[in-house]
Amino acid sequence: MTRDDRPLSPDIQIYRPQLTSVLSITHRLTGITLSIGAPLLVWWLITAAAGPAAYSALHGFLASWLGLVLLLGWTFSFFFHICNGIRHLFWDAGYGFELQTIYTSGWIVVAISIGLTATAWIISLGLGG
Repeated sequence: MTRDDRPLSPDIQIYRPQLTSVLSITHRLTGITLSIGAPLLVWWLITAAAGPAAYSALHGFLASWLGLVLLLGWTFSFFFHICNGIRHLFWDAGYGFELQTIYTSGWIVVAISIGLTATAWIISLGLGG
């Protein structure tokens, strides 16, 4: 078979996104988001130790709309990455490979991640955060 006679794979635009591929990509993106957000956590700890003036400056940024959006994204990334990681632990143990179980556990991961994010924000805002 010559190179010109070989069948070509369909272009990626032809494929419909599947839950499994979307969750896999999201898991990688949330890992990157957590890595980028880690210095913000370190910055917050340093300013808390540095005193009220430094902490107040950082709190002003985190209380802005941009800071809140970043914190919301980081919070969701945290919970999604943990929940999907637990799902992967079950897979590592050999459980949950049936197609229906894969889709059910995927949607459970999404729902629990959203629920935990909302719960954390409701508690935080309720405490005056």
